[in-house]
Amino acid sequence: MNNTKSIVNRKHIVVIGGGLAGLKLIQRLLNSNYNITLIDSNNHHLFQPLLYQVATAALSPSEIAIPLRMILRDQDNVKVIMGTVTNIDKEKQIVSIQSGEIIKFDFLAVAIGSEQSYFGNNHWAEFAPGLKSLRDAVNIREKILTSYEKAELITDKNIREKYLNFVIVGGGPTGVEMAGAVAEIANKTLTKDFRRFHTDNSKIYLIQKIDRILYDYPEDLSFKAQLDLKNLGVEVLVNTSVVEINAEGVKTDKEFIPCTNIIWAAGNVVSPLLKCLNTPLDNIGRVIVKNDLSIEGHPNIFVLGDAAHFIDIKNDKNTPSLAALPSTATVAIQQGDYLGKLLKLIDSNSDSNSNLSADLNSQSHPYVRMSFKYWDKGKIATIGRSKAVAYISGIKLTGMPAWLLWVVVHVWFLISFHNKIIVIIEWIWAYFTYERTSRIILSSNNKTVS
Repeated sequence: MNNTKSIVNRKHIVVIGGGLAGLKLIQRLLNSNYNITLIDSNNHHLFQPLLYQVATAALSPSEIAIPLRMILRDQDNVKVIMGTVTNIDKEKQIVSIQSGEIIKFDFLAVAIGSEQSYFGNNHWAEFAPGLKSLRDAVNIREKILTSYEKAELITDKNIREKYLNFVIVGGGPTGVEMAGAVAEIANKTLTKDFRRFHTDNSKIYLIQKIDRILYDYPEDLSFKAQLDLKNLGVEVLVNTSVVEINAEGVKTDKEFIPCTNIIWAAGNVVSPLLKCLNTPLDNIGRVIVKNDLSIEGHPNIFVLGDAAHFIDIKNDKNTPSLAALPSTATVAIQQGDYLGKLLKLIDSNSDSNSNLSADLNSQSHPYVRMSFKYWDKGKIATIGRSKAVAYISGIKLTGMPAWLLWVVVHVWFLISFHNKIIVIIEWIWAYFTYERTSRIILSSNNKTVS
């Protein structure tokens, strides 16, 4: 006898966000007894860890992104809506989108990712863009390339200086990887392309407020990364705070750096949409979730990925770790996978005609004993060609071994087989030639030197 529920009686899951967490959740529910609606303001899934490579002309946007409809076209129980969610009513169990459409849900998964935080200085965003979307990456890439084109038109070295200075604010993995990539552009890729100046006269600054970069890594790996950056020509400014950012450059508590190329990689905040859930939030706006990723009082509403503040239980005494899980790709993927398994378990133990709320709150329901457990697969960051640092299960790696591991991990997590092949080819080409092939400037608003 076929136990598959009819389409009419299937429970409806709404997933907000087609990033790593949301997409993994949906893929885990392939051939499940759910109808699923995915809502995303973009039409594509983006592999964010490689955004900096688009920003530094190593990869093109299509090599790290793929249309959501293409990914999910064979998953018949999934409907994709490109739109922006404006409100969530957890009591009525409805989601409102900007177009005016209202969508009812039985289960809701909020996986909206995060945004840049300027710590109350939002006017800095105009001059120091963050790196969260393909548009951000392309704009940064064009600004970098245009700066060199402008420098070629300038004969005064003092005026030219601000176009050859690059400032990255934030010494986490994104900032470190970005600084290393910009240094390679200046010192390797473009050295033969300009006639009126030497691109290796560029100055790259990485600003970190605390006493070392990659603070979540073991101290010796942090210092190794800093040494590698120094050897690439990056000046790492630790214990340095940014005081002001404007069109002329960056003012720190120690000096002023004239610069037109400023990249912000110093902090995250979550969309104010989460306030609609009317549930406790942490200091950067993430929802404080229970051990099954649900919110208090609503066991059918889940928050995961960058939007979730989850305290992992580390031992048999149920003593929580001191900090919430970080906003990383591995956390998002594991949470999406976990929630997919959990929803399958709920479905297999529920009657389609039963009261959902009563089912979920019942202490006899098997799912209430199933908690999310994070498997820390380690940390890895690349500094440049053949340079990286990794900390995997207590093992420390640097140099070529760490870099090769970084390559394998990032190719593995790319969604499309086509993207995997193209990215491998691009990286092999770049490794032997130092060339970066995505160096086309499309903007038409950079015609004159200002």
